[in-house]
Amino acid sequence: MTEHNNVQTLNQFIIQRQSDHPGAKGELSRLLHHIGIASKIVNRAVNKAGLVDILGEHGDRNVQGEDQQKLDVFADTHFIDALKACGECCAVASEENEEIIIFDDELSKHGKYVFAMDPLDGSSNIDVNVSIGTIFSIYERLSPRGEVAKIEDFLQEGTKQVAAGYIIYGSSTMLVYTTGKGVNGFTLDPSIGEFCLSHPNIRTPKTGTIYSINEGNYINFPMGVKKYIKYCQEYDQKSNRPYTSRYIGSLVADFHRNLLNGGIFIYPQTRKNPNGKLRLMYECNPIAFVAEQAGGKATDGTQRILTIKPTSLHERVPFYTGSTNMVKKTEEFLHFFNNI
Repeated sequence: MTEHNNVQTLNQFIIQRQSDHPGAKGELSRLLHHIGIASKIVNRAVNKAGLVDILGEHGDRNVQGEDQQKLDVFADTHFIDALKACGECCAVASEENEEIIIFDDELSKHGKYVFAMDPLDGSSNIDVNVSIGTIFSIYERLSPRGEVAKIEDFLQEGTKQVAAGYIIYGSSTMLVYTTGKGVNGFTLDPSIGEFCLSHPNIRTPKTGTIYSINEGNYINFPMGVKKYIKYCQEYDQKSNRPYTSRYIGSLVADFHRNLLNGGIFIYPQTRKNPNGKLRLMYECNPIAFVAEQAGGKATDGTQRILTIKPTSLHERVPFYTGSTNMVKKTEEFLHFFNNI
């Protein structure tokens, strides 16, 4: 990306794509623009994390009972501030907060959208310099504009998302998102401080040779998952097996690699987490939207993720996503062994 004259920035791309949503009147575009701003602030903090007092635990636990990292709180605060400033968002649901955050100023109360996010996915990895990310999801509110937002504005099926995506803070920083018209990826060019289109119209391979799962939990997996793992490890020249096991422990990083190269990400239910561990609203729905828009598939093992009606803000589900043929094969194993 040295020839900046030939590069399309995120803002240029968003403006050009406004015609995809003629009813949006630029509101979604402004919201996406502010997401880009917040992600650049968080990216700067991530890159400086080893130099300032922002590593390690914050001393609190989030609603999930997990230790909050300092950078979690930093990312959460800056995304919330950016969303409030844009005026297009009336409320935010964050993995780091038990209740929804309502913006009750007059401008925000007229905002058209609600925003759900995992502000820093995989943050326990930052102390060891492993890729982490932000996951986000945008819905049109159900409550009347001009009124205070309600929790029902968030409890919508993933099919109702108007936009979703993630930012990955790694060897390069990328923003990948969809508005239901395909998936596009933008890489942050630090020399000009802009996200530039680097991966237009991303299509994930129908099959791949990578499976991503925490095999340390093998003993607690359903029988169908155990059998699928063994299937991945068997020699079969026709299907390019054995597959390669790759697991980073950061959903964004694992999914991003598989999205580009082909593969499957699996986080099943276990004895410890019988409903799964990943959150439907902050992690599974937005990632599933991106996966499907790129030609992939996402299920909880029996049904399409995007059709699940959330019943609570922090609901968890099992998660299987990636290359369509690999997800289908996993579902076959799960069905055959009846999720035992």
